[in-house]
Amino acid sequence: MKYVVLIGDGMADEPLEEFGNRTVLQKANTPNMDYITINGRAGLARTVPEGLHPGSDVANMSILGYDPKKYYSGRAPLEAVSMGVELEKDDVAFRCNLITIKNDLITDYSSGHISSEEAKELIQSIRSDLGDERFEFYPGISYRHLMVAKKAFGANTECVPPHDVIDTNMHEHMPKGEDSEAISELIEKSMEILKEHPVNMKRIAEGKNPGNSIWLWGQGFVPAFTPFKELYGLNGAIISAVDLVKGIGTYAGLDVIEVPGATGYLDTNYIGKAEYAIEALKNHDFVFVHVEAPDEAGHMGDVNAKIQAIEDFDEKVVGTVLKGAIEMEEDVTIMVLPDHPTPIALRTHTSAPIPVAIYCTLEEEADKADAFDEESVRKGSLGTVYAADLVEMLISKKWVL
Repeated sequence: MKYVVLIGDGMADEPLEEFGNRTVLQKANTPNMDYITINGRAGLARTVPEGLHPGSDVANMSILGYDPKKYYSGRAPLEAVSMGVELEKDDVAFRCNLITIKNDLITDYSSGHISSEEAKELIQSIRSDLGDERFEFYPGISYRHLMVAKKAFGANTECVPPHDVIDTNMHEHMPKGEDSEAISELIEKSMEILKEHPVNMKRIAEGKNPGNSIWLWGQGFVPAFTPFKELYGLNGAIISAVDLVKGIGTYAGLDVIEVPGATGYLDTNYIGKAEYAIEALKNHDFVFVHVEAPDEAGHMGDVNAKIQAIEDFDEKVVGTVLKGAIEMEEDVTIMVLPDHPTPIALRTHTSAPIPVAIYCTLEEEADKADAFDEESVRKGSLGTVYAADLVEMLISKKWVL
C-alpha cells in the first residue's frame, strides 16, 4: 500500500451571506475531492490542540502524525532548517516578515507578495545595519525571512503574527514581556532603514506595496523529532513551496522534493507538484503534498481568488494524483484535507475542525458523505478525529472499520 496526503492550506471557511450562507468550499467546483469523499470515508479533524495558536506549523505537524503537544517548539526553527540555517542549542529563531505599514497601520503582511530578489536586497540592508553579535538575519522567499537571536534572547517574548492583525495599529501589537524592548527596537529601526530604500521607492512608483518594516514573531528553539520511518515504518517524501512545511519534513527525516515553479502563491505549479508526487510514490511509501495558495487568498480576503485556488487545487493536484493513483499497479490510499480554516471574513486562521476524506484505490465500502465541504463530511463515518492520529489510522486501516 502507498499513501499520499494532499493539503489545500486554509481551504476551510465559514458560511458567507453572499453565497446563501454557504462556504467557499461549498461554492467551489471540486469534482475530484467530491469523488474521494463519495467513494471513501469522511469526517472532521482537529488539527490544532487546545491552547496552541492555529498556525500552519501546528496544523501540518499534526497531519504528518507529530502531536504538537509533544513536538512543537515554535514556527521559525522549522523554517530555519529548510533554509539551511543551523541553530545552536540556545539559539532562538524568529520569523522575520517584510510587511507594509502605512500611517502606523499594518496594511499588508506580505508587502504585496514582494519578489524574493527584491526582498533579498531589503534583508541584506537590515543585516548590514541591525545585525550584530546578538542578532543575525537571513533572506528567505518572498516576504518570509529569518532572524536568529543568540543565548536564548527573546525566547519568552510575546509576539503576534502580522496576518492576525491586518488593518490595526502596529503599536497595539508590538512585542511584549521579556526582552520585548530590544525586539521592538529592531522593528522600529527597520522602518527607518527601509523607508527610502531604492527597492521600495521603485515599488511605490509602480503602485506596489513597499516592504517598509520587518515584523518578528513565531520564535522558538530547535525541536527534537523522532524520525517518521521510526514512528510509522514508512519511508516518505514531502512536497511544498513553503519553508515551514519543508522544515517539518526535514526534521521528520522525509525527502524534501523541490518542484520547479512551486511558488507558495496563486501562480504555483499545481500540476508539477502532482506529477512529482506520483513519481515519488514509485520509490516512497508515503508522500505529503502541501499547496499554500488557498491560504494566501484567505489572508488577502479575496473570495474569488480563494475559489480559484481551491478549484485549481482540485483539478490540477487532486485530479492528477487521483488519475495517477488509479493507474498504478499498487494500491494507493489518498487523504485530502485543509490544515486549518482561513475564513475570508476574518483573513486569518481559526482552530475549527476541518473536513477530511480518505479514499483507497482498493475498493472499500463508502459512507454517506456526498461532497467535500465542512457540512457534508459530517455525514461520514470518521466522526471528529485528532489529526495527529490520522497517519496511524491510514496505516492501520482503522478508517474503514
